[in-house]
Amino acid sequence: MSETDQTGIPDATTIETTARTIAILGAGGDLTERLLLPGLGQVLDAAREARNPLELRVVGAARTPQSREEWQGLVRRSLEAAGIGEQSVEELASTAEFVPTDASDPAELKALIDACPTSPVLYVALPPSMGRTVAESLAALDVAGDLPDDLLVAIEKPFGEDLADAQALNEELAAVVPEERLWRIDHFLGESTVLGMLGLRFGNALFEAGWSAASIERVEIVFDEELGLEGRAAFYDSTGALRDMLQSHLLMVLALTAMERPAAVTAPEVHDRVAEVLGAVRLWRDDPSTARRARYTEGRVDDRFFPSYVDEEGVDASRGTETLAQIVLQIDVPRWQGVPFVLRSGKAIGSPRAEVAVHFRDTRPPEGLEAPEGAGLGTALRISLTDGSIDLGVVLNSAGELGGLEGSALRAAPSAPVLGPYAQVLAGILQQDTLLSVRGDVAEQCWRIVTPVLNAWAEGATPLEEYEAGSAGPEGW
Repeated sequence: MSETDQTGIPDATTIETTARTIAILGAGGDLTERLLLPGLGQVLDAAREARNPLELRVVGAARTPQSREEWQGLVRRSLEAAGIGEQSVEELASTAEFVPTDASDPAELKALIDACPTSPVLYVALPPSMGRTVAESLAALDVAGDLPDDLLVAIEKPFGEDLADAQALNEELAAVVPEERLWRIDHFLGESTVLGMLGLRFGNALFEAGWSAASIERVEIVFDEELGLEGRAAFYDSTGALRDMLQSHLLMVLALTAMERPAAVTAPEVHDRVAEVLGAVRLWRDDPSTARRARYTEGRVDDRFFPSYVDEEGVDASRGTETLAQIVLQIDVPRWQGVPFVLRSGKAIGSPRAEVAVHFRDTRPPEGLEAPEGAGLGTALRISLTDGSIDLGVVLNSAGELGGLEGSALRAAPSAPVLGPYAQVLAGILQQDTLLSVRGDVAEQCWRIVTPVLNAWAEGATPLEEYEAGSAGPEGW
């Protein structure tokens, strides 16, 4: 394993010069063009700027054939649209190859791996239903002795379609790929805010000392966005807000927010602490009815018109897919006894909000210090999930009033990250550092936590509420 930067987080400036080829299963998908290729370009740019050039190739693979020229054109367009430097664009696009591949056929998967001119990274950017299929093909190659010893495997979330499927997928992958050569991709782990949670919590004695139920009343982890389906109905309508956001992204944020202090910021230590805290998480009072769901109706977000979700192209209304989900969780450890953790995410929200909000308990000032009527004296720490900025609400004396109090805010913003979330995660793969990977037992814990809610919703035990697109959600939420 190569060294990381001083925070323990992988970065592109310290990647060893091992030549790698990224073989992308699902190269024709939106994720590849919109996120994966630009992420690779960012890594190349950052490494070049640090005078640590990498030898990186890309091989596309999908069932539907493309010519080499078509694939190279897609790679070039994707990188140029993302503002990647000319040298990196030329390096990736001019050497890109395409191999038509049915991942269920071990012979075709072997041909793809053999087409990699340097050490291969098999990147599985396919629907979750294909994860086990790929694992089975890899197992067949392993039995035949056709898997290279330096093969790395990366697989996009969601990891399986439910708890049982995730457990089966983990068992099948473990039989052929050791955990240190397997990356379960959750790009949220590459967000500067998520990574910054470690520094905020454990680098500031003020927060670390008050980071418990004695000082904290509740924690909210929210990702409400203005965006709708954006052409992704085929994926989203079979997934919904709970599986897409809460089951993966927001539970990982919860884990980093609530976990115990690791001895070091290394993959084994952080993964152990994440697994430990998620193992203590369950629904509030074990009651699935504390979870709520809704979907948007016709409305406007700013100047953009949204039809009702059920009228969006590609949506099957009978599925009852939610576009807004909220769950309340408890963590059965002494540090968090009695503290509710509220996780929420929605689409077509008029007042977008993406933050971790830590609400500290109210205090009573001594006699002679008075707050305006109706004003609480609790403070809140708000950590943006988009730009990493921090807003700490504090109480101060009102100007010119010895005994009067008023709320104010202290704000701080981190320096802009060199790498975007996908590039940060990809840098970890190229360094063979699994810190930003989701370990297998952690993926299973995430499914365990939400399974009672999924079961209740499948049985119709929880009403599917509605909210107008452009609103803040249903009344009372």
